[in-house]
Amino acid sequence: MTDDLTKKAADMLLKGATLLSEPCPYCSGVRVMKEGQALCISCGREPEKREITQQKSEQIQKSSLEEILDKKITTLSKELEQEKDHEKQQEILKSINSALDAIQKIKDKQ
Repeated sequence: MTDDLTKKAADMLLKGATLLSEPCPYCSGVRVMKEGQALCISCGREPEKREITQQKSEQIQKSSLEEILDKKITTLSKELEQEKDHEKQQEILKSINSALDAIQKIKDKQ
């Protein structure tokens, strides 16, 4: 650990940085993070920057939400098929319609 790195880490901490619980992927040293920038106090290296944009993250969330809604529609369809009570059938149909509307809104945003 060099004096320069120690000073830089101390300065970052004084300006609101936080210590990370995950060790440095290169040397297992302690890391400090401020404004999305992590600095290893031991080796001074920063982790590789990955191309995970917010848009890609949102698309992953949307697709998993679509999958959940599709499964829910399948489950509700099976319930509807077996339900004899007219009022309960109407409630199930409303739930299916709501899920379909949600899926359409997700697709419209993509």
